[in-house]
Amino acid sequence: MGTGWRRSAVVAAVGLALAGCGQAAKSSGGGDAIGKLEIMAPADPGGGWDQTARAMQTAVSGAKLAGSVQVSNVGGAGGTVGLQKLSTERSESFLMITGLVMVGAVETNSAKTRLEDTTPIARLTAEDEVVVVPADSPHKTIDDLLKAVDEKGKGVSITGGSAGGTDHILAGLLLKAKNIDPAKLNYVPYSGGGESLAALLGKKVDAGISGVGEYREQIKAGKLRALGTSGPAAHPDLNAPTFKDLGVELINWRGVVAPGGISAAAKDRLTKLVTDMHASQQWKEELTKKGWTDTFLTGNEFSTFLSKEIGRVKPALQDIGLIK
Repeated sequence: MGTGWRRSAVVAAVGLALAGCGQAAKSSGGGDAIGKLEIMAPADPGGGWDQTARAMQTAVSGAKLAGSVQVSNVGGAGGTVGLQKLSTERSESFLMITGLVMVGAVETNSAKTRLEDTTPIARLTAEDEVVVVPADSPHKTIDDLLKAVDEKGKGVSITGGSAGGTDHILAGLLLKAKNIDPAKLNYVPYSGGGESLAALLGKKVDAGISGVGEYREQIKAGKLRALGTSGPAAHPDLNAPTFKDLGVELINWRGVVAPGGISAAAKDRLTKLVTDMHASQQWKEELTKKGWTDTFLTGNEFSTFLSKEIGRVKPALQDIGLIK
């Protein structure tokens, strides 16, 4: 009886050890789980892409959807430097933040690697653009600013994100709405929102354009004045008009893509992770905190949306003289 008990105990112990190994494999990336998730923000710290990556990190970690989450920054050329790096990435647990800015930057930089070379995973958010000036600026309205550009040309500087991105496109559309020669635009691009904010607060530029989230706190603190927003309705957090009277409307969206050529199983795993993140309380809190609009979209719907965006941006850039 004693020998049989010992034999049973050994078998039970081995069974528990094997079960433990199976659980460890699953939590480190086997099965449906992702052990280490890497998220690249293809811009310097402080901007919208960086904020999105870190909001995802907070939500995924808080909801325990991955063993660990690492965020990296690869800035330059409207995200196309990061896009090029993504093309060499071999991990199947890797996501890169993207958005309308990158769609334009691919065209203006004649990038060899394009968004068509990635694996679309999900659209996450949309955000109004806002045009701001330092609080003591003589420009009280958007008409004041555009009139100054028309009269002084390059003597008026407007900062924003990378050349050809959403901020640059909005500047061009506003000039076009007033029949101002786009050649008069003195646009000062930065790869991160933190740099453009520093230029504004340091009075190195006359005005700035960015997503509301990047400038909102400084507007609320009274250090910047909002001249208007680009969405279809007035932004609930800002006492500022829209540009609808000028016939200008532009929404900046952000999402995530994975390296091209990943397996179908890896794509499904990443899509499930982002879908679970979207449903989490942690992500809802991040949306509220940042003032982002939830525009979640996955699968074929996101792929179709991305194709349409790529198709419409090039003509828009041509219209405002950013590309030929």
